[in-house]
Amino acid sequence: MTTTHTLEAPGVRLYYEVRGSGPLLLLTGSPMGAAMFGPLADALAGDFTVVTHDPRGISGSRLDDPEQDSTPDLRAADLVALLDALGAESADVFGSSGGAVTGLALVASHPGRVRTLVAHEPPLLDLLPDAAERHAATEDIVETFHRDGAGAAWVKFMIAAGFDVPEEASGPPGEPTEQDLADNARFFSHELRGTTHYVPDVAALKAASSRVVVGVGADSKGLVTYRTSLAIADLLGTEPAEFPGEHGGFLGQPNEFAEALRKIL
Repeated sequence: MTTTHTLEAPGVRLYYEVRGSGPLLLLTGSPMGAAMFGPLADALAGDFTVVTHDPRGISGSRLDDPEQDSTPDLRAADLVALLDALGAESADVFGSSGGAVTGLALVASHPGRVRTLVAHEPPLLDLLPDAAERHAATEDIVETFHRDGAGAAWVKFMIAAGFDVPEEASGPPGEPTEQDLADNARFFSHELRGTTHYVPDVAALKAASSRVVVGVGADSKGLVTYRTSLAIADLLGTEPAEFPGEHGGFLGQPNEFAEALRKIL
């Protein structure tokens, strides 16, 4: 059974879901919300109390100020608020993409609240030798969104990330809903820059009591996030853990992905 909840945190009303029983496990993304983590959460609910949520400004998590930018530190504070609302001193955390960056910020600022963080393919562009070029591509994506709309911006985003994109591609399949349009605007206008410009505090991460595991997709080797994941794992002096699929492997293979995550935890 899945229960739905909201909580008031500074500047935001957060939407979250709870399912399963056992040790507490938070699944977090950016901009990916609770709905996309549903199949993975269901696959893990037999062993964990799994909490998913909509990050601030996305879908059901409404901001007091819609123009406020989203940063990993703000999103980390939201996870602390979630833990407090759940009456939990600590939890395991799985973060995907921008959510992996949120998890790194959480461990750096609140290490006592995280037992194990699995940071799956965080887009830490500043760790790459071609960081300036990558940030320029991000600026072009944002400008494309404001000029040509979300479809064109998503195509450029996927190409910049390293995915094979058909020439005739015009954005994600299907007709976007009103919420999709709002979430796209939030991501490109207020979230993408803050996430990709985040520089992890490696000293704090290494000194933390939390265990930090960097995850990479078995099929992600051509992606920028594979390179950033290897870079942060190297700085932490750890070996990355391999997961099924590519950047969003848990979407297509939730059961296999859950098994890999279960073994780490």
